[in-house]
Amino acid sequence: MSSKGGKTKTHDVTIVTTHKGSLFSGFKRGEKFDDHIDTDAEITNMAAIRLVGRGLMMVRYAKGLFVAKTFLSTALWIPGLFLAWFGKIVTDHVILGKELIVDEVLFPPHIYPLLTYLEGMKPMEIMLTLTTIYVIGLLIIGTRAGGTGAGTFGGRDAASGSENAISGGGSGAGSIWGIAEWWINVRLTQRMANTLRTQLFDRLIRVPMTSIDDQRVGDQVYRVMYDSTQVPSIVWELTLKPFFTILGYAITMYQLEYTYGEVAPELIWIAWIMFPVVLFSTLPMTRLIRRTNQNTRAAGAASTNAMEETMNNIAAVQSLGGMRQETLKFAERSAHQFWRERVAMVIGVALIFFISFFSEAIGLFIAYITSGIAIDGQLTVGDYFAVLGLYFNIRGSAGEIGGLWVRLQGAVAAIRRVFFFIDYTSEEDQDGDLELQSLEEGVEFKGVDYVYPDGRQALKNINLQLSKGEVIAFVGPTGAGKTSLAYMIPIFLKATQGEVRINGIEISRYSLDSLRRQVTYVYQEHLLLAESIRDNIRFGKPDATEDEIMTALGAAGCLEFIERLPEGIDTVLGRSGDTLSVGQQQRLSIARGLVRDSKILILDEPTAALDPHTENALVRALHAASANRLVIVIAHRLSTIRKADRIVFLEEGEIKDIGNHDALMADPDSPYRRFVELQGG
Repeated sequence: MSSKGGKTKTHDVTIVTTHKGSLFSGFKRGEKFDDHIDTDAEITNMAAIRLVGRGLMMVRYAKGLFVAKTFLSTALWIPGLFLAWFGKIVTDHVILGKELIVDEVLFPPHIYPLLTYLEGMKPMEIMLTLTTIYVIGLLIIGTRAGGTGAGTFGGRDAASGSENAISGGGSGAGSIWGIAEWWINVRLTQRMANTLRTQLFDRLIRVPMTSIDDQRVGDQVYRVMYDSTQVPSIVWELTLKPFFTILGYAITMYQLEYTYGEVAPELIWIAWIMFPVVLFSTLPMTRLIRRTNQNTRAAGAASTNAMEETMNNIAAVQSLGGMRQETLKFAERSAHQFWRERVAMVIGVALIFFISFFSEAIGLFIAYITSGIAIDGQLTVGDYFAVLGLYFNIRGSAGEIGGLWVRLQGAVAAIRRVFFFIDYTSEEDQDGDLELQSLEEGVEFKGVDYVYPDGRQALKNINLQLSKGEVIAFVGPTGAGKTSLAYMIPIFLKATQGEVRINGIEISRYSLDSLRRQVTYVYQEHLLLAESIRDNIRFGKPDATEDEIMTALGAAGCLEFIERLPEGIDTVLGRSGDTLSVGQQQRLSIARGLVRDSKILILDEPTAALDPHTENALVRALHAASANRLVIVIAHRLSTIRKADRIVFLEEGEIKDIGNHDALMADPDSPYRRFVELQGG
């Protein structure tokens, strides 16, 4: 968060106060709507160029489609070589009835074969021939005025624009050619967008937990679903569009200079000057447009965040009567998003107006000059219309190039948000090259400290040896560091000092996939999918057999309530398993952990919502499972703790006691004993 000139900025958004007394009132200047990681959103011109270059590299994922699109688009410039001259022929030699003598007319070289064919024909014969050629062109290529007209339509906001962009496609042609190009274009767009979207999602799910906990889910959804779709537009804007624009400009200038360079040299100079003037006059606007689009996308992400947070905590919202409060919060963010969209739209319209005004002024000047030359007899009436037709081609090309870098700024704002997380530190960046196949020597902590990014020290000088065949209980008051210690084993957290070893090897030397195949972590929160019970159990082991599934369900005490469900094990659960009771959710989570054939099983408060009968059955199952595994239980319930082979008692991040329940209770000075006595009142 930074403050400059009296305005507080957070991430991409500067919050403004809306109309007082309305439903949307209540913005606080400087209120933070967005995430805590991506806070420096300013993009310099050099950074924008680098981002554009990276976006351009995405074309390698669709090289064949890109080549096909290039070929189909190139052929569209063939009509541009003829249409203006068709108009001159019709005007001079059909309407005005002048005899067509090849040696006496002024045309570029590529038209002369056609003129030779038309020479000697009567006006209506010339018209019929040109009409036939034109109709054949219509059947193959179309008018080139509106193209295929194919595409999606929606609002001007970033989200709607992104939905349009992911299936964006079109063609300057119509008819058969245009449909073929449109279809190739849509496939090209979707291939690149889906590739980048998948890459971003893959990186997001591998971001370290200490970082991702500070990131709003709504913002992540917005980046994956809406920001990533802008990359195909960069590929199009920086490759095919400028290539064909410059190609068209060169073709038009060649025709204009070859045909009228000696008769009207001033027209040539105006045409040449128009190109750089339009380009450089729009460049100063790029920084403003880039920042505006950054703010627009951040405001959209803030709206998504507000909805995600509310719906994810709907039980708390309804139970505490916070419905109106949450509605107002969402309304504020939504209104701010709309305001940002309007600002971006006004700036875009102003820029289009400037380019159009400049172009039309030059067009009038060219029409004035050409009229004078035609009146003097140096040009025919057909030449007058041919020059205007060529000018419109030049104006379109200059406008395209002039607006190219400006149009890219919206996409740059989006892909900066995408590449931020693609470049962000990932678990894969610290992946080792050793494969963990089995657990032989157990897990060892040597002088381990852990300090959270905010400066809180969770663990201090942990020295501990855990062996296969044991059931270990991590015990201690809230905030003692139990979960942090358990998180070290699958590298959900990485020690800031000291080492964690498995089989005598520091765990960072193992590949992350092989390490986590050998570690199953059952969270205190019941993380169930909105799928069938069978699919939930198989999530960690897709090839689990029916016997393995039923054994795990029985050990976790699930069979009794599953048998009462309408579709049994194939019953589809609601969101996060909310169609089941808390205890039933917990038992399914435990069963899912038991069905994995991993050598380290960690359960965080596994018996918190279980009745005594189910708890006893589970503890027996854990002891049976520990025959060839290391089982770690984080627990507060004494009935679970006392049955562990060893108890590791933590307090304020340090190990204060180690031993079994009876031995520790026999020591009158044992910190664990004092903890148990406090529990007993």
